[in-house]
Amino acid sequence: MERSDCIQIPCSTPVNGTIRIPGSKSITNRAILIASLAKGTSYLDGMLYSDDTHFMMSAWEKLGSAFRQEGNILEVTGCDGRLEACSTPIYVENAGTAARFLTAALTLGKGTYVLDGNERMRQRPILDLIGALNTLGARVEDSLGTGCPPVTVIADGLTGGAVRIAGEKSSQYISALLLAAPYASRQTTIQITGSLVSRSYVELTIDMMRSFGVQCEWLNEHCLTIDPGQRYSAQNYWIEGDASSASYFFGLAAITQGSIKVTGLRKNSSQGDLGLLAILQQMGCDVCWEEDGVLVTGRPLKAVEVDMNTMSDVAPTLAVISLFAEGTTKILNVGNMRIKECDRIHALTVELRKLGAVVTETETGISITGGMSYQGADLATWNDHRMAMSLSLAGLKIPGVGICDPNCVSKTFPAFFEMFLPLLTS
Repeated sequence: MERSDCIQIPCSTPVNGTIRIPGSKSITNRAILIASLAKGTSYLDGMLYSDDTHFMMSAWEKLGSAFRQEGNILEVTGCDGRLEACSTPIYVENAGTAARFLTAALTLGKGTYVLDGNERMRQRPILDLIGALNTLGARVEDSLGTGCPPVTVIADGLTGGAVRIAGEKSSQYISALLLAAPYASRQTTIQITGSLVSRSYVELTIDMMRSFGVQCEWLNEHCLTIDPGQRYSAQNYWIEGDASSASYFFGLAAITQGSIKVTGLRKNSSQGDLGLLAILQQMGCDVCWEEDGVLVTGRPLKAVEVDMNTMSDVAPTLAVISLFAEGTTKILNVGNMRIKECDRIHALTVELRKLGAVVTETETGISITGGMSYQGADLATWNDHRMAMSLSLAGLKIPGVGICDPNCVSKTFPAFFEMFLPLLTS
């Protein structure tokens, strides 16, 4: 790729500043779906407008919900659980939450629906969710027999009942079942087998369902139940800032040994990716929660060994921060990173080695030895927004780092570089 297709990241002295992060993508897409199923009109304050949320909204417009945007507030008039027929395929590009959540929600309609995405989405597994939905009385097929989208849903409502589903691949499968289950005709019981990755995202789903009037209960650590006959009710709902997006600004403070305050986040948040703050404290940073956000101050960094199973979306951020920590950082139990927008474990290994880093890749983790001598390089982003944003941190201390195909950040954070680059100081 030519250098004209890359953004050059200037090295920076300590950075000090305050920023407000856009709304959480995970919360926004859950809120759009719940408000679209609800009866009445909801107002979602703090909306994130990005590629992923656009595809979720576009789908629900086809299914009978109505939207009106006014600044950061989205007015959603729901369909009261009555999905309209849709004769054309619902396209979600590479939006994982949209693909998984919509596949489950489409079973509540009447008629045949087709959901499809781009080339990478057609490589992302969904068979476990399909099997679980069929066990609960739906008729869902992987149209090409690949275990991945496109998906065909022959909808006539969801029966409910008991289902077992593996927890180690994606928490989005469990969240998808939960979001649709209140509209099933029978009680739904979800038995999670094995370990549950990104458990915090399931807790986030449950919290949001409760905010819109639907109860879901843990029977034990691995079993959830949802009573039938419940319906989402329209709400005024505030969407907090995106913890995953905030991680790059936490990294900016950590690497430059500056101070960055991020507003719009809550200490008692359900977003598991805020767990990165505790890791940064282990590495030597100062973290101080204030009334309107959190202040991170960088200090000399030391390596850590951490299980990031509950926060794998910020593992790329930590991997790049680790370049500047003394010792070898080990990021463990993140095998689900291999089925994200790209195989992030492998992609990080390839790109960090271009810089001269010592990186070891395992099936479920990655190790980075910090404090080495590095050289600049143009880094590929693998059409993955999190690769682009995390790799940008490398350029803070390594001259000559370019980020290729930077526009891929539009998936979740279109204004990232407009917010990030002006903070840097020479």
